[in-house]
Amino acid sequence: MATIFITRNIPESGIAQLKQKRHKVIVSPHDRVLTQKEIILMGKGSDALLCLLTDAIDGKVMDGIGPQLKVIANYAVGFDNIDLRAAQERNIVVTNTPGVLTETVAEHTIALLFALARRIVEADTFTRKGRYKGWAPMLFLGSDLTGKTLGIVGMGRIGAEIAKRMGGAFQMNVIYHDKVRNKEVEQELGVTYVSLNTLLKKSDVVSLHVPLLASTRHLISAKELQTMKKTSYLINTSRGPIIDEKALVEALKNKHIKGAALDVFEFEPKLAPGLSKLENIILTPHIASATEETRGKMADIATRNILAVLEGKTPPNAVRV
Repeated sequence: MATIFITRNIPESGIAQLKQKRHKVIVSPHDRVLTQKEIILMGKGSDALLCLLTDAIDGKVMDGIGPQLKVIANYAVGFDNIDLRAAQERNIVVTNTPGVLTETVAEHTIALLFALARRIVEADTFTRKGRYKGWAPMLFLGSDLTGKTLGIVGMGRIGAEIAKRMGGAFQMNVIYHDKVRNKEVEQELGVTYVSLNTLLKKSDVVSLHVPLLASTRHLISAKELQTMKKTSYLINTSRGPIIDEKALVEALKNKHIKGAALDVFEFEPKLAPGLSKLENIILTPHIASATEETRGKMADIATRNILAVLEGKTPPNAVRV
């Protein structure tokens, strides 16, 4: 029997699978992000750690849990919260939950896109406050999307899904930028590869779908925001630090771009000063993957990864250094 520590409550389906194998499962009683000290204290002696993207797992945490730790299963697609080299040095397998988020995150991104273009949040607030006095021809004029240009930064699974839906059903002209050009996606979806600078200049909507790396941190800062159209929108459902939030606040204040929507934040859960006071931005609390179906699948995948390692098998979603 192995001991598995889970840093926060997850859907019961995943926990049940572990218990069915007669493993001891310890779930943090706190519905919040744990400190490293708390993870070590509650996870000490565990053979497996199921953690979240909000948990900082470095060599100190691994050593604190103990040398018996065999696997760290991240309940996320990303894994920048885990020190992969430290895990490799200790022969600890790291896994993630790829693929399962694609449609869900794409749908949330598209929801934000429509909410921005049609000023849904502004209009809802206006109406709730009792300020609606009747139809008016200039009230909350939004923007059409058909025929406009959508620029996708990062043509991975999620980017491609958005391109397929918005280029097909809504007839948007889709251009993209990625560090690696994908000619197969270009042929399949009819999208066009361009430089980042060209994408920013031409796009009516810029949507970010890249991992957080040294090369992508503040990929969108003051210079890039100045390059965008004054009538354009910016959406981020990838990682918060991709955008320099201080620069974004200034760009929105000075109308350098028309609006933005963020599901992730640079210093999450904190917001950059002034961000929440702006009317031309939509803010959601990192919920792009938050559906019952998807979060359940994530729990199942993380569980299968753990069980595979404990049984001496290669997990289906091992992360490579």
